[in-house]
Amino acid sequence: MEEEKQELVLPKDSLVFIPMGGSSEIGMNFFAYGYQGKWLIVDCGLGFPGDNLPGVDLLVPDASFIAQYKKDIVALLITHGHEDHIGAIPYLWKDLQCPIYTTAFTGELIEGKLDEANLLGRADLNIVDMDAELELPPFKVRMVSSHHSIPEPNMLLIETKEGRIVHTGDWRFDKPLKSGKLDNEDLLKEIGKKGVLALVCDSTNVFVGENQNTELDVRENLKRIFAEQKGRIVVTCFASNVARIESIYEAAKSVKRKVCLMGRSLWRIDSAARATGYLKGVPEFLTEEESLQCKPEEIVYICTGSQGESHSALLRLAVPAPLPNQPQLSPGDTVIFSSRVIPGNELAIASVQKRLMSLGCRIIINQETLVHVSGHPSADQMAYLYRLLKPQIAIPVHGDPLQIAEHKKLAQSWGAKVAITVEEGDVVELNDGQPNILGQVPVGCMAVDGKKIIPLKSEVIKKRRKMLEGGTVVATLVVDKDGHFLTTPQISSFGLIENEQDDQQKLIDFVQEKIGQISEENLKKDQMINETARSAIRQFISEYYGKKPLIEIHLLRL
Repeated sequence: MEEEKQELVLPKDSLVFIPMGGSSEIGMNFFAYGYQGKWLIVDCGLGFPGDNLPGVDLLVPDASFIAQYKKDIVALLITHGHEDHIGAIPYLWKDLQCPIYTTAFTGELIEGKLDEANLLGRADLNIVDMDAELELPPFKVRMVSSHHSIPEPNMLLIETKEGRIVHTGDWRFDKPLKSGKLDNEDLLKEIGKKGVLALVCDSTNVFVGENQNTELDVRENLKRIFAEQKGRIVVTCFASNVARIESIYEAAKSVKRKVCLMGRSLWRIDSAARATGYLKGVPEFLTEEESLQCKPEEIVYICTGSQGESHSALLRLAVPAPLPNQPQLSPGDTVIFSSRVIPGNELAIASVQKRLMSLGCRIIINQETLVHVSGHPSADQMAYLYRLLKPQIAIPVHGDPLQIAEHKKLAQSWGAKVAITVEEGDVVELNDGQPNILGQVPVGCMAVDGKKIIPLKSEVIKKRRKMLEGGTVVATLVVDKDGHFLTTPQISSFGLIENEQDDQQKLIDFVQEKIGQISEENLKKDQMINETARSAIRQFISEYYGKKPLIEIHLLRL
């Protein structure tokens, strides 16, 4: 039976903003703008599960609400190519089925994802020029080139008859504010002069008051660091940071070292960058096998694994006995973590760093010396953007609750007439510069579980989590038609009972005792035997182990 359509009745000519992911978190960016019965979607990203979701590969937004209106979606606009902005496209395409618009580099990454999902010929992917203007009635959109830690990030100027919205995506200014005119400063001023109804803005670095460092500063510091090293140099960074890859190459070139890439995602980015005109003048990187012909003082490795990811290239290097034809680290080698720590990854990063130090490697991190600069704006840059755009309404997004709250507070001091915080699912009317939450629509997370996409609250996830936390007990009971045992119950446990033979026998005896207390009439009822056995197992395990396992009862009546 099909689910009943969840109607959203909007006042005539209302311009609404609905965050369906990414408003009060970092990840799963998925936003909708509605006007005159049509919808414009911005970004379609994924999230990454924690240890409390065993077996779950990825998280994607629940698109069930907007899927009801897919015939009225005029476009999916992509601000840039990071996974939390494009990663969910292959999984949610069937729910959207609308034209996708983005610039060349991001399009190259999306094409790869669509190809892997056998959607390349079906999805309508449109590559547009930098600073393109798009007519998507009733919307008009201007792509506004920006800066971030990946090529071709774009702010979006979304124009309607009710007002103009600037959606920043992830961004920062390319140079210190005191260094003179910034890229696109004149365009941003012009946008501000014509009036901005609302600014939907990145909050990631709102607690960083000022950051004057740029990628060129990182590049120069890497040159200095490389010149001091004698052994192998390993640099781990975010694979999508093409500017950082180029900086590492330039630093290696300055000390006459060759560069090897390690990690599939780095090679994918390298391919996309070269296909769209980036990395000009940078020769092809060495493969792992080719790097083995170089002496330690002749090579630099660029590796995935800056967040301590399992199966990453860096983790493969951090082993005492690598596989044949694989580079091996030794005392005197240097490993540079040219990235920030994403919250939640601290333990994984510390673990891989400990392994590297046990091999005798020197570790260099950004807290020690400048080897990374963020792709997000510090508070002084955010304030300057507000002064340029002069928005009536400020809507902080892309941050944790503390960052969002701080952004809201500062936005009003920066000149916004109104600043509001929104939760996923809020339907925010933006007309006349007075935001009004009309209600909520269903939103949430879906789990990519192998080849399936299932709700996070599904029984599969609940049972798997229970198995992980409390173990599993499976009992097989064989009884006659009157409910009397024909054989001793068979009870197995997984991840729970240490002394299996002794404790399992006690458990079997306890289950038999409890079932023996059932009346003759109730012994003929399968449900009564099942529930009694389940209750007995739960009681025994709770008293002896203090656990709440997943319990499965198999009752055979012969």
